[in-house]
Amino acid sequence: MKIPRDITGADLVRALRVLGYERVRQDGSHIRLSTNVNGTHHITVPAHRPLKTGTLLGGVLKPVAAHHKLSVAELIGKLGL
Repeated sequence: MKIPRDITGADLVRALRVLGYERVRQDGSHIRLSTNVNGTHHITVPAHRPLKTGTLLGGVLKPVAAHHKLSVAELIGKLGL
């Protein structure tokens, strides 16, 4: 599994639409997303460019993958990252 290194917060928000995530609000440089697919789930994505790999993996990809019962590699493939 190769973690993308040049993805921005805006790119990630667009990619997460595939899983039903929609923008709920934005406070400063943080975008709050929610989905009702497989139950309600909320995630906060920093609108930074580029996202740090630790933030991307631990703060966004792992929780989203766990919610949708996917591995991180499967999630990256599904999102087209």
